[in-house]
Amino acid sequence: MNVRGDGKRAVILLNGEPYRGEIDAENAYVLCCDGAYSWAKGRVRIDENLGDFDSLYEAPVPAPLKKFPSEKNETDGELAVDRALSLGATDLVFYGGGGGREDHFLGNLHLLLKAKAAGALTAVLKTNGAGISLCGKGEQRFACKKGQTVSLLPFGGDAHIMKMEGFKYAEKDLQLCYGSTRGISNLTVSEEISFRVEEGYVLVIINEEVV
Repeated sequence: MNVRGDGKRAVILLNGEPYRGEIDAENAYVLCCDGAYSWAKGRVRIDENLGDFDSLYEAPVPAPLKKFPSEKNETDGELAVDRALSLGATDLVFYGGGGGREDHFLGNLHLLLKAKAAGALTAVLKTNGAGISLCGKGEQRFACKKGQTVSLLPFGGDAHIMKMEGFKYAEKDLQLCYGSTRGISNLTVSEEISFRVEEGYVLVIINEEVV
């Protein structure tokens, strides 16, 4: 799956289900959130640790620039997004945000929206089972394998997409209504899928497993 845009990259490691795959930190600033250090240390270069550290029982390396209070309005993940954006990042990739608590997983999806609304070119959450991207208006292209299950879901409101290519069920004009399950469980029939978002935000969920 293509997770690169044309800007500065930031990798954000989250304290959810430990990510088992390869972490692409090439040319990226790596932010590690609190307890994510337990599964990420030794696996990937960490440029900055941050959070309230209420889920970590060892001193992380490098030492945090600041320790946040545990009683705060933002999650550690949101603090990391704010930090990445302040550093000029435009391509954000999250690892370790799946599994575990459902409320945190849903909150992590909102971090994608926060990044996109702030002008990020790409915002992607990599879990052990799928890659989840949030797309705004414009042409969208994703590298994939034939036979992968892909779902297109509106996020935050209705969405309108056109010119779907590379899908088993391809429509030239598709309205995705917020509150409907239409768009779930399509299949890829080529090594690239593309479509155009005319209105709204669309979650693109590409499952790793090939059918």
